Amino acid sequence: MRLRKAARVILVGAPGVGKGTQSERLLGKFPQLTAISSGDLLRNNVKNRTPLGIKVESTMKSGGLVPDDMILRLITNELGQRGWLSGGRSNVMTLSSSAVGVAEAYEDPDPFIAAIDRNPAAGATLSAQASDDPTASFLLDGFPRTAPQAEKLDDIVPINWAVSIKTPFDVIMQRISSRWVHEPSGRVYNTSFNAPKVHGIDDVTGEPLVQRADDNEEIYRARFRKFQETSEPLLEHYAKKGVLWEVEGMSSDEISPKLFAEFQRRFG
Repeated sequence: MRLRKAARVILVGAPGVGKGTQSERLLGKFPQLTAISSGDLLRNNVKNRTPLGIKVESTMKSGGLVPDDMILRLITNELGQRGWLSGGRSNVMTLSSSAVGVAEAYEDPDPFIAAIDRNPAAGATLSAQASDDPTASFLLDGFPRTAPQAEKLDDIVPINWAVSIKTPFDVIMQRISSRWVHEPSGRVYNTSFNAPKVHGIDDVTGEPLVQRADDNEEIYRARFRKFQETSEPLLEHYAKKGVLWEVEGMSSDEISPKLFAEFQRRFG
């Protein structure tokens, strides 16, 4: 299916609700969507030793949180390189960029560079060409997580579909308590619906699986409360803009068809 207009999407949901699963399924069902992950952007810049990556690495090693402005700068750079923004510079690094020339790109004496250090938007706005171009469709992961972050992002690129995924607390708790992980690869199993062939053993390597230290009820309840505190203002922000859509289900398989149908209705 071809899209008739650009989709700029975020998924919001409590830890363990299945955002990752729904993201993968959306991207598989609608290949026009591009995945843009703030976490991947951070890791890519750190790996390639860009000036921004060096700053990020220093912050993370000291145990600090990466400032919103720094993440916004990464997102601005990525969208600008793709030609989806106006007012930004063109010689910046994207997820697909090689390390060759990265430092030169960041050190180019462009006045926009100095401006973006003070203000990640720095006059960058969604370009007229990209505003409804289906090729400028993306699913943004990891940002925004709070209403203030969403307000800052609005100045650069307005999200036009915010999806709130809801599953009952006790169902999520059961899902989390049944989760086993192969730490070296990140492969995740669940004894309820995606069990390994041999209990406690990774299907691919034969190595042992482990349960994460934070996959227990006490820790999860604290994470859930924190999510509620930050997500309610975020969802209210998008509700006021008329782009919030809520979907409920007991499982990912129940939610996915609803998600696909609404996506097609809005953008197909």
